[in-house]
Amino acid sequence: MQFPPVIVCINHDPATWYTNAAFAAHPSPSEGIALYDLLIRGGTVIDAAQGLNDVRDVAIADGKVAAIENNIEAESREEVDAAGLIVSPGLIDMHMHAYWGVCCYGLDPDSINIARGVTTAMDCGSAGARTFPHFRRTVMERSDTRLYALLNISAMGIISPTIGELFDMRWARVDDAGEMGRQNGDLILGIKVRLSHHTIFMDDKLDALKRAIAAAEMFDGIVMVHVGDIETPLETLTRHLRPGDVVTHAFRQWGGVVSAERTVTDEIREAQKQGIVFDVGHGGGSCSFDTIETALAQGFYPDTISSDVSTLSVEGPVYDQVTTMSKFLHFGIPLEDVVRLSTLAPAEKMGIAEDLGSLAVGTTADVSILSVDDGDYTYMDAERQTTSASRKINSIETVKDGKLYRDWNR
Repeated sequence: MQFPPVIVCINHDPATWYTNAAFAAHPSPSEGIALYDLLIRGGTVIDAAQGLNDVRDVAIADGKVAAIENNIEAESREEVDAAGLIVSPGLIDMHMHAYWGVCCYGLDPDSINIARGVTTAMDCGSAGARTFPHFRRTVMERSDTRLYALLNISAMGIISPTIGELFDMRWARVDDAGEMGRQNGDLILGIKVRLSHHTIFMDDKLDALKRAIAAAEMFDGIVMVHVGDIETPLETLTRHLRPGDVVTHAFRQWGGVVSAERTVTDEIREAQKQGIVFDVGHGGGSCSFDTIETALAQGFYPDTISSDVSTLSVEGPVYDQVTTMSKFLHFGIPLEDVVRLSTLAPAEKMGIAEDLGSLAVGTTADVSILSVDDGDYTYMDAERQTTSASRKINSIETVKDGKLYRDWNR
């Protein structure tokens, strides 16, 4: 039995292709030639890198910011009306957990990041030297959210909520962590070490910190220290840190930047001046409204705002980055500073500010379109204390690499 020949016709014109993907664009206009791919009109642009807090149009072409001006008249393939909204660089959450399916705290990164205004996020210690290749291949390279990572000093990473990754210090192999960081320097920005009762025996905490620093120095990475329920004063830890290293969970009830006497000590202030980064890292157990109010009243502000969103906190009290930002807006940090602490500031601390964290012409076109809504809101901290608020930041639209994100699950 003979079959007729199969004739395949290949369409070589990509402009006519249709794809049902998260970044699928509307069909191009049939008439005229559009100068831009996307034009965001009439929003209030807040961009600390350019000192901007004013109404502008933002034009995007070929994945880059092409123009940022008043009343851009040129045609575009697609337009977004942002009147009455905030247009900021794509939000950056420099502390979350994305290694879903392996890390006990891992979440699908897109559902809580790019779908909610965060274009770039950093996973903090979910994977170690033994698990990072799998994390890279199965999550980081397949996510719409741009992901970076801090490698856990423990080779296993974070797997169990009850068995600490450093209960056996043989997992903390400096050479293995340093070499993995060196081989994956495009995505691994440093080393994470968790110092709390449920992750490490207390006699080993300074040894673990020193190993994390030694591993990071092998590839010029930063170190992020998770401060937990440990007896060691924060000042003891910061003495070992280098400029650019990060203290996360800095605004927890105990063991953070506010001492047992409820003051921010001179040594903590000096550490910040010397370049130690004090990050929020809200999480399910590491952010206190009392600490925030006390620190702000004494003139001590976070260097970066991050959510530490995970399976422990995605359904409260954290929810997402914009809710975390809203809490600091409520406690008196001006909106433009809240945006800066979630865009330019983390980009600088992560070493990616040359292309991200700004809407400067020529940079990658990552954009978050936000609203600041009036209403009656209740926020909760990690101590399960609540506060009533009248404003909330919400994500309206997200653009990554110049393409408007469409969440097909909405």
